[in-house]
Amino acid sequence: VTHEELTRRQDAAAEMGLPDVARELQRTARIAVIAPDPQTGLDWRRDLLERRDGQIVVIDRGGALDRWAPGDAPDAFIVGADLAHARDGLMLLSELRSRPATRHAVIVVHDIARDPSMVPSALDIGANAVTQGAFDADEIAHRLAPLIMHKFEVDALRDSVDARLSLAVLDPLTGLYNRRYAETYMRRVIAQASETGQPFALMLLDLDRFKRVNDTYGHNVGDEVLIETARRLQANVREVDLLVRHGGEEFLIAMPATDFDAASSAAERLRRVIAETPMHASAQDTDVAITVSIGVTVCTGAPDGAHTLQGLIDAADRALYASKSEGRNLVTFADVAAA
Repeated sequence: VTHEELTRRQDAAAEMGLPDVARELQRTARIAVIAPDPQTGLDWRRDLLERRDGQIVVIDRGGALDRWAPGDAPDAFIVGADLAHARDGLMLLSELRSRPATRHAVIVVHDIARDPSMVPSALDIGANAVTQGAFDADEIAHRLAPLIMHKFEVDALRDSVDARLSLAVLDPLTGLYNRRYAETYMRRVIAQASETGQPFALMLLDLDRFKRVNDTYGHNVGDEVLIETARRLQANVREVDLLVRHGGEEFLIAMPATDFDAASSAAERLRRVIAETPMHASAQDTDVAITVSIGVTVCTGAPDGAHTLQGLIDAADRALYASKSEGRNLVTFADVAAA
């Protein structure tokens, strides 16, 4: 995560009235030493432990690229490498920076080749620092201290802000975004459509006779139906589409760059994916058959600002009501709103 992205997240949290990011940093650093050979690694580890606290382990190159469990990856790597041979150091450095578990780790490269011309390449690929000459544990420890502290600060900021944003904008039952987030997102879709003239679609989907499910099987089964509905819908929309639990048994889907034909095809596909296969509820080991009614509005951008979010939702809601009135398990379109 870049500094700009962290700033954006923190600003978003502030705008939503969330607490400031905590910066209490008391965790012990996990440090991995990757040396040219095992004995050298043990020597480096011994020298480092005399100069700083931490969990210091010696691993080989293969171990560095293991599938680390969440939270288990080292905070820092000390990589002894011959930078004059790309496969020895630069490729490992690139791999560490490309993998989710290690991309944010501190990486200090100790170049045993002592080739100053390769230092810029190592820094460009992602090394935080490069040392040369004989292994100097004092220098390494001195380099590590501020780098690890900075990493802890960034980790705390990332984790704290993401957690608070999740609480604010995610539905706790289904894991989908909630109405609050949808309103912010849809305003951006409307603004973008106004600038580009591209059409977009807004769908409201409501489970049919959902109250009967709760009354017949209980709320635990009802919750399972909502979770499975969210899963099926999420699996059948595009990555650019936003799926939201809009409230109760109602879902909203915002579809940028979507015309009438594409919206019609998507809505029918979503209707079928809910209706064709009953949902298994483990709470009572039973299958629940359910359908969904859908209301859709498609419009192009309105340079004069005529399209409001509430107006679009109201139009989709009227179409949804028509689907319910006509017998349920139907897709109905509102009048197309054009700029």
